[in-house]
Amino acid sequence: MALDPQVQAFLDREAGHVNAGTKALDARAGVPPPEVASVVDTTIVGPDSKVPVRIYTPMGVGPFPVTLWLHGGGWVRGTITENDATCRHLTAEAGSIVVAVDYRLAPGTKFPGPAEDCYAAATWAAENAASLGGDATRVAIAGASAGGNLAAAVTLMAKDRGGPSLAYQLLVYPVTDQRMATESYELFKEGFRLTAESMHDYQDAYLRDEADKQNPYAAPILYEDFSGLPPAHVITAGHDVLRDEGEAYAARLAEAGVPVKAMRYEGMVHTFFNATVGLDGTFEALREAGAELRKAFGTA
Repeated sequence: MALDPQVQAFLDREAGHVNAGTKALDARAGVPPPEVASVVDTTIVGPDSKVPVRIYTPMGVGPFPVTLWLHGGGWVRGTITENDATCRHLTAEAGSIVVAVDYRLAPGTKFPGPAEDCYAAATWAAENAASLGGDATRVAIAGASAGGNLAAAVTLMAKDRGGPSLAYQLLVYPVTDQRMATESYELFKEGFRLTAESMHDYQDAYLRDEADKQNPYAAPILYEDFSGLPPAHVITAGHDVLRDEGEAYAARLAEAGVPVKAMRYEGMVHTFFNATVGLDGTFEALREAGAELRKAFGTA
């Protein structure tokens, strides 16, 4: 399928080409995100240092479900501030408290440090849900790209370590396989925002050695027993090097009896889920993600 016309305008804008399509897109991207009841910055105790988190509370009366959000950026960049609009949309669409995690970044902190930060945040969110106005029996984890990788890793850690109990996982174009040998890596290796070369650079920054490529907490698709993992919603972009491994991961979960909804947004490229991108497909995906979370939480 061809690129969505709005995606082409987005790529044109990044290339410095200004036209009617890019001007319309700029206007759409500038629309303020939904209102939330409160936004609070704090820190939690991580495995080696304090981990900053930002807590978004939705309008309404709690206790609310709780969703952890792990940002993308190839494990080397990205902040909770850059994900603010996305988190506000998820808070409103899912009717959930959202806890955005500023985990440590590579190469300063290599694998498994960022994953351990996120596991600590998930444990903290479950243990402190009531004090946040949340419900500890309805805690989900979500993330995009490298954040999707970390979200998947945390669900595996939680299974292996006996908790925390997670009700759902939302994985947006997640990195699940460190071999980088799928067909989508060849089809979309350059020209579609995230390049194959960039992914190799990110991998080199994040992983310590070749052995880490075989560790399921870095390459979740290599995990042996997916049974008993929380239900999942896996979102992929049709023109993305990570497309095939995200869909393969969804298939592996389904084969193990895990309830899975896999959704490919055909004309989209990597990062389209970020609310600041401002595509029609962006807001469609955010609405759908929120709806699926509401179903999982029993609040649909």
